[in-house]
Amino acid sequence: MEPSLPAFADLPLDQVRTLLAVVDEGTFDAAAAALHVTPSAVSQRVKALEQRTGRVLLLRTKPVRPTESGAVLVRLARQVARLERDAYAELGLSAAGEPTRIPVAVNADSLATWFLGALTRVPREPRLCFELRREDEDHTATLLREGVVMAAVTSSADPVPGCTVRYLGRMRYLPCAAPDFAARHLDGPVRERIAEAPVMVFDRRDDFQDGFARRLGQGGASAARHYVPTSEGFVEAVAAGLGWGMVPEPQALPLLRTGRLVEFAPELPVDTPLYWQQWRLDSPALATLAGAVASAAAEALRR
Repeated sequence: MEPSLPAFADLPLDQVRTLLAVVDEGTFDAAAAALHVTPSAVSQRVKALEQRTGRVLLLRTKPVRPTESGAVLVRLARQVARLERDAYAELGLSAAGEPTRIPVAVNADSLATWFLGALTRVPREPRLCFELRREDEDHTATLLREGVVMAAVTSSADPVPGCTVRYLGRMRYLPCAAPDFAARHLDGPVRERIAEAPVMVFDRRDDFQDGFARRLGQGGASAARHYVPTSEGFVEAVAAGLGWGMVPEPQALPLLRTGRLVEFAPELPVDTPLYWQQWRLDSPALATLAGAVASAAAEALRR
């Protein structure tokens, strides 16, 4: 039977912070330089923490990677650091003019359509700066689980351990193509033609277009694939006639009105629910950002 983790009070913060430094810096030597201690001291602290928890916390690879148990403590270290910075700010002890950094994972389509507008709604005080990580909405939970980001726009309603979840709304996607492309490749029963029509794909993890083809009764979009890993580039490629694709409604509507795009299956839009997950912390900075995101999403997304 695997031993249980000890109480929080039994975890020396210097050891937990050292573990975080090793993961962030990638090597024991680099962590030692960042902490202004010797590599031997870093190694001893990590070994002491592993003995205290009864678990292997690091994979000694290059760069070093946390084990599943190590990721739990890395997330704890980041949360403690966040609470410390908030406390210092409230006490007036933070460095003069130093803003609070908030790392957030956001999917490309939200980033291209509504999320940046949410950031403009954040009040000037407290001063915040944002570190946005673009990640597919199906994979942002991994960054939360590893403690890399404090919050994320995700398609998962299941909370990551230590996080809260808020429903934001639904992003609607429309099956679109350029008019000439639709006439050449999709004329006739769409269910019969779509498997042979060239298709746009965001990246090699993108299963969205295949899912739509399967919904039509096909095995997937098995024809020529064009990979374009930006939301704006993806839409432009569809409008240029390189392939068909599922286009976010806010990006599709202007192009539909001007005739650069057509919906080849207007009766089959696809709605993707989006959620806001964030660390379960009493953090003024996180609360401020969450309020701005929820407000912008209420206007931009379908309920």
